[in-house]
Amino acid sequence: MISVCLADNLPVVHFGVKSYFRDHPEINVVANVAEFPLILEALKNKKIDVLILDLELKGLKNIFDLKFLLNNYPNLEIIIYTGLNEQVYASNILKAGTSFFLNKSCKLETLGNTIVKVANSMQTKSASKGIINYREGKDLHRKLSNREVEVLRFLSNGKKNSEISKILGLNEKTISTYKLRLLKKLNVSNLVDLVNKANNLVLV
Repeated sequence: MISVCLADNLPVVHFGVKSYFRDHPEINVVANVAEFPLILEALKNKKIDVLILDLELKGLKNIFDLKFLLNNYPNLEIIIYTGLNEQVYASNILKAGTSFFLNKSCKLETLGNTIVKVANSMQTKSASKGIINYREGKDLHRKLSNREVEVLRFLSNGKKNSEISKILGLNEKTISTYKLRLLKKLNVSNLVDLVNKANNLVLV
């Protein structure tokens, strides 16, 4: 059996995923957590093969938290399962070492198939509905640095510069600089358009 830990803020997601896989012949959801620090407890106390992780999980601050997990648990496979926009976030998240990036609009059947593929080391990152192919070259998100993606994520969630600076441990002026870079790279002139464009980018 493939042992899975689900890390998500929403109880309805925990209920839905665990119910769907209750009688699955290959997948066993052995842990459900709603905060990033609880992932570490689960990994210490249970054998976990695959972590299903929402990027908006409480306590998950930045991409370095993901790298910490991957560095300290090299046999752990991480599937990002989130409602955030693939075009903006997928490339940097996959470059960090995660296995797949799935949007929550995909069917639970797709999630299940991905878990099995990942557990069997079939990490082709091939494109299908809801799965983002890690491509070189053309996509807009490749223009953004890891830090710019993090700032964009918090701006999209309605965070102010002062709040983002505290979360990331950066000077508020530095956050303003990142915001200006994002406006330029996404070719918009204000924060509303920046957030709207980030949320409405589509795959090509």
